[in-house]
Amino acid sequence: MKCIILAAGYATRLYPLTENYPKPLLKVGEKAILDWLIEDIHSSGDVNEYIVVSNHKFADHFKAWAQTHTLPVTVVDDGTSTNDTRLGAVRDIQFAIEQRNIDDDLLIIAGDNVLDFSLTRFISYAKEKGSSCTMRYWEDDEDRLRKSGVSEIGENDVLLSLEEKPTNPKSHWCTPPFYFYVRDDAAKIKDAIADGCEVDAPGSLAAWMCRNSTLHSMQMPGQRYDIGNLESYEQVQKTYRGITR
Repeated sequence: MKCIILAAGYATRLYPLTENYPKPLLKVGEKAILDWLIEDIHSSGDVNEYIVVSNHKFADHFKAWAQTHTLPVTVVDDGTSTNDTRLGAVRDIQFAIEQRNIDDDLLIIAGDNVLDFSLTRFISYAKEKGSSCTMRYWEDDEDRLRKSGVSEIGENDVLLSLEEKPTNPKSHWCTPPFYFYVRDDAAKIKDAIADGCEVDAPGSLAAWMCRNSTLHSMQMPGQRYDIGNLESYEQVQKTYRGITR
């Protein structure tokens, strides 16, 4: 299994902190956000390569970070230098697949998330289901739903639909940026783009995929800490206690 880490964003809401430094490498406690993520995932024993997709502006930062690691980390530079010229998450996923000639199951995660639970539980869930999978959590706030990916869930956790930033949310199930695609579905990503799949948000790929394959959705077993601005980053620094479940 390969793990593609989406890290080509510019985190403009965290300026000036991230004006010249990538958000996934910011420290939370004693580790960079990205270290928390990949060290946890690697404990599953299922991933044999981590591919970090960076923009050109921050690629050297990620390459320097990767050189400090004993884990199998590869950094690919998508060549973009501004927020306005970014490829979008779905094109970045396909870019990584082509750059690394990937023909394997894929775990895809956003590289700027702080979690209090282990993603190994998601990997185990996907292996048990034998299908491509997403996650979900309940969100009461409709304003937040309108800014998120919203899922409809059927029997036995089947993902019926997923809509990014809906005007009228069909449920209260939010979809965080963690995805697992079996090898056969990963091979369809190029077709999804050609078919007109929206490319900016990674959830758009899952939305296309659930119309063309069978996906399941795991209820998130803990908390995801959103670092959207300087105030929320300072709050996470004070309260985060690591992966506890």
